[in-house]
Amino acid sequence: MAGVKAAGYKLATYRSADGPRAGLVIGDAVFDVAKLTGVAEYATVLGILQDWKAAERVLRRAAVSAGKSRAKRQPLAKTKLLAPVRFPSAIYCAGANYADHAAAMAAREGNPPPADPHEQGLKPWHFLKAARTLADPGATIKISGYAENMDWEIELAAVIGRPTKDVTAQKALDYVAGYAVANDLSARDRGRRPPVPPTSPFKMDWTKHKTFEGSCPLGPWIVPASDVEDPQNLDLRLWVNGELKQNSNTGKMLFSLAEQIEQLSVNMTLHPGDLILTGTPSGTGAESGTFLKAGDQVKVWIQTIGEFENRMA
Repeated sequence: MAGVKAAGYKLATYRSADGPRAGLVIGDAVFDVAKLTGVAEYATVLGILQDWKAAERVLRRAAVSAGKSRAKRQPLAKTKLLAPVRFPSAIYCAGANYADHAAAMAAREGNPPPADPHEQGLKPWHFLKAARTLADPGATIKISGYAENMDWEIELAAVIGRPTKDVTAQKALDYVAGYAVANDLSARDRGRRPPVPPTSPFKMDWTKHKTFEGSCPLGPWIVPASDVEDPQNLDLRLWVNGELKQNSNTGKMLFSLAEQIEQLSVNMTLHPGDLILTGTPSGTGAESGTFLKAGDQVKVWIQTIGEFENRMA
């Protein structure tokens, strides 16, 4: 996959005859993690993340010695990759967290660019997606009959690797196991409850807007945090039918990943495998009034992490 940094390994979930299994992607080959390492508990990515402090060293050693191992390998090109985490206890999604996206949405409504939330004393805020909304790389996602205004939102996803509670922003990234690419699909026309008046505090319906089957494509794997020099300096892009729609950099986040983890962990524990979707940049369909339709092909890419596609149906 173009644009992927040469790392020792990537951690994936692949389809096997025995069901979903944790795989170690090394070059153009995939190894079964439990069989390569001899650790039965590493049969799933969640099992690995729950032992991340030790597992990280085990996987790094296994990647170095894999070429001499007798463990069976299979070609990456012939391997069906699934969403790398199946299934986390929570998926936290940052709202309105890119300066360019916030400015574009404000301009569409005829308003000036919003002020820096730090200057207003605001903290990061998130909504939740259900874990069962995850979709695999390459999956077909049914949108017809559910929403007319289905939008795309490329996001950097952080994967938690240690129990995380009341951590400071300065130490927050120490709790991240790795990163993946996500698409926060959004049913824009399902986000407001008809016929509730626009002024009502009960107008919004975040569940129908953000949580529906297939609304969180994730993949293609997890790149270890140690192989990502700076999560706040990654280019990210999204195409619809080959047309570039989103083209930005994670440096344009209003609240950094570290700030988000700090806020999420206040008096609450984040668990290994939990996902944090860190927000989307400008170029969404809501800004232009154009939305996805059946047959559209969506491709997402983040520098150093990787890329994948999904088809709408």
